Amino acid sequence: MGESLEAESMASSRLLEIPVSITPTDAIRALREIGESKGWEMRRIQESRMVHRWAIVVPISRQARVLGLVVEDGEAAGLSIRSWSYVPGSAGRLSTVSFEVPRQMEGENWTSLLREWSDSLPRCPWKWSFGER
Repeated sequence: MGESLEAESMASSRLLEIPVSITPTDAIRALREIGESKGWEMRRIQESRMVHRWAIVVPISRQARVLGLVVEDGEAAGLSIRSWSYVPGSAGRLSTVSFEVPRQMEGENWTSLLREWSDSLPRCPWKWSFGER
């Protein structure tokens, strides 16, 4: 019975992973400020994630520090954001933001929150300068 309940809770959210041009701290800070303005209860998380980089023709695995925030109550209960950054080659940082979106945040609720999050960032998260490309 425990396995079916666990599978049910896993199916009740979806994962959205986006490469972004902002730092992980900016990504987390923006959602934290939105949550504080709406009175949501939140908690911080720190994890690590395996990332890969290439050294000539040999892949090298490394751990990247993951910063995150989980919304525990309010209209976005169950929403979480995780962000990490690493250098995939010999130069250039690549940052990624991962949202775990609960199923109750469908349609306009989710798109308006994503729009509010991106508008509160210091720059557009999915646009890079010429030098960053």
